[in-house]
Amino acid sequence: MERIVDETIDVTEKVYVPIDKKINLTIKEAAEYSNIGINKIAELLRNPMCNFVLYIGNKKLVKRKEFEQYLSSVREI
Repeated sequence: MERIVDETIDVTEKVYVPIDKKINLTIKEAAEYSNIGINKIAELLRNPMCNFVLYIGNKKLVKRKEFEQYLSSVREI
């Protein structure tokens, strides 16, 4: 007997991942996570020496671990 497998994937279902489990964050998520304003985070990401920015086309994401390390190393933003 031949077995038929339906390989369609439902992409409409949103999966919730806690912020502390995500590798990359949106600017809004990074602001919520760090209690720093979105404008200040966007300003930090514009710096050419920023090591916690990830570009995906025109979109900017924040590398969470590098962002945490940056925040641990600075005293004032």
